[in-house]
Amino acid sequence: MTRNVEAFDRWIRSDFVAMNTELEELYFAREDRSAVDGIGDAIKQRLCDEGRLLIAPLRAEGRTNDGFETAFHLLGNVGLYMGALRRHELTHPDREEQSPHREASALALHVGAAAGMAPRFATAHLATHNLAVDGVRKSFTALPDEFLFIDENCRAILSFQSAADALRRLVALGVSSPVADVLFDQALTALEAVSRINRRLFDTLDVDRFFYSVRPYYKPYRVGRQVYRGANAGDFSGINEIDLILGLCSARDPYYAQLLLEKMPFMMPGDQARLRDCMATPTMLDAFLSAMADQADAPWFRTNAAAFLTLCDAFGQTARDHHDLLVARFITRPAAGVNAQALSSITASGPPLEVLLRSLERLRDYRCAAPRPDLPTRHDDLERLRRAIGMS
Repeated sequence: MTRNVEAFDRWIRSDFVAMNTELEELYFAREDRSAVDGIGDAIKQRLCDEGRLLIAPLRAEGRTNDGFETAFHLLGNVGLYMGALRRHELTHPDREEQSPHREASALALHVGAAAGMAPRFATAHLATHNLAVDGVRKSFTALPDEFLFIDENCRAILSFQSAADALRRLVALGVSSPVADVLFDQALTALEAVSRINRRLFDTLDVDRFFYSVRPYYKPYRVGRQVYRGANAGDFSGINEIDLILGLCSARDPYYAQLLLEKMPFMMPGDQARLRDCMATPTMLDAFLSAMADQADAPWFRTNAAAFLTLCDAFGQTARDHHDLLVARFITRPAAGVNAQALSSITASGPPLEVLLRSLERLRDYRCAAPRPDLPTRHDDLERLRRAIGMS
């Protein structure tokens, strides 16, 4: 890591956070908290100028051969800077054909290409690969609600990853294995932890602080000429590995395949490889259905199928918690009070809110195996399996 990289990292962890925090306090004190134009302009200019001065020598040295970790963390830092510029309306994709922040765009494009990821900050930069220094992780602000959101989001991701790891090991053993109970139990414990985290976040996170002071940093912005959507809490492979291994979703489904394709550049390269591998992995649900014809009364079948169905139920509960509790409380309801102009760019993923909500509902119903005649969910197949072992 060069001295220029270290200097930029120190600034991101110090003055950058302080300036964003000061601006958020100014915005939050206003009657219309979504109106940020003309507020704290001197601070905004200082943030923009200081970042550009630190980025210029990084662009000039053009070093992307110090290994993935250095490139990845540098990509995150320039992405945090550009995310803050977008939050403070110092750039806006709807009024520009290309980013006005050319030095930052050039660096992000260079480092993103070297890291094999989209040229903006990703979920991993603020979650699973958010390197803490002296007990403090990277963030946009020093607001307690941002720390709460970052930390709980990371805990949920780590738990999903634990469940996915257990299921990947179970694939190697097969669903009829007499030791499958260990891995089913590990996956279930991890998914139950996700539900606890979701409910704790629901009870603890301040709605207004999240909506007005945390969420705006995750908006889409331009890097060069291209608009890149905001970081999404689902931008890691673990949750999709669970989808695919259980068999609740299929990479042959055009809707779901499109979702995977869109997510890939926002994931760590290792996650991208794991996801590609899972797309070709036989599903557990199909394995149980295949064995059901002549093994339905076998002790292994009844025991392991029951554990599998319990795990599917727990996974479905995490999907319901996320959509019906968190999305409804922290996005849908507060959005009802926002003016039309602010509402037009409310989502991190780019599309209008109603489009995003329909997409999230669809994904929830896949994961819950909901009975929907308009979607190819696995509801009927799970019910067949439940009846076979007397769980219906």
